[in-house]
Amino acid sequence: MELTKLLGMPLLAAEHGKDMDGLIFYVHVLMALLFAGWMAYFIYVLFRFRKSRNPQADHAGVKSHASSYIEGAVVIFEAVLLLGFAVPLWAKVADKFPAEKDSTVIRVTAQQFAWNSRYPGKDGVFGKQNPKFVNASNAFGVDPNDPAAKDDVVPPLNEMAVPVNKPVIAHITSMDVIHSFKIYPLRVNQDATPGLRVPIHFTPTKEGKYQIVCAQLCGNSHYFMKGYFTVYGQKEYDEWLDKKSKSSSAGSLE
Repeated sequence: MELTKLLGMPLLAAEHGKDMDGLIFYVHVLMALLFAGWMAYFIYVLFRFRKSRNPQADHAGVKSHASSYIEGAVVIFEAVLLLGFAVPLWAKVADKFPAEKDSTVIRVTAQQFAWNSRYPGKDGVFGKQNPKFVNASNAFGVDPNDPAAKDDVVPPLNEMAVPVNKPVIAHITSMDVIHSFKIYPLRVNQDATPGLRVPIHFTPTKEGKYQIVCAQLCGNSHYFMKGYFTVYGQKEYDEWLDKKSKSSSAGSLE
């Protein structure tokens, strides 16, 4: 049985998600063993040291070192989880980024209460941005004099797409308050912080349309902040990007 079904977790549609689900499974196993062990010990103590058997307190206390050995075993188990699973997984996700030339690169900008995205055009280069260019018609502050900005693609609000089985690098930021970019099936979750552009990477493995949610309370319409992240086959993705490139404007939010 797959871990996702065993743990009642959402559909898994990303390469790194298997390792994450495995870590969650082993943590649950440890917690279950600790719970069962402590409950068994509690019941044993209630029975072993009942008043009828011990009318007077024993001031010498327990002389066995069994509890110390058990605590040592728990520490070793936790160390294995941390050093053998959690740290390597974090290093893989946080440090070992794929090359941008081999990836789909997206700039994701959160706002109250929607998700914006930008893709580089056919030249593969994003247009330069500068806060001094921000105005009503240029919300991203794209430099109008930068030739690289002319073919940047800006899909409609709350709409993103990538090809399947190809690494994705998403640069996450916010234009107002702190949000959090979360897609459950892709096992992706990253805070969107004003003034910072934080990169994340993942490789989608299943085609489908997945919901983007905000995992950080961001205002009175937080519940309404939803988008859709579609994973296409390469041909369908190329058609989608070509369609969006003909109808988008690099500086707008629409």
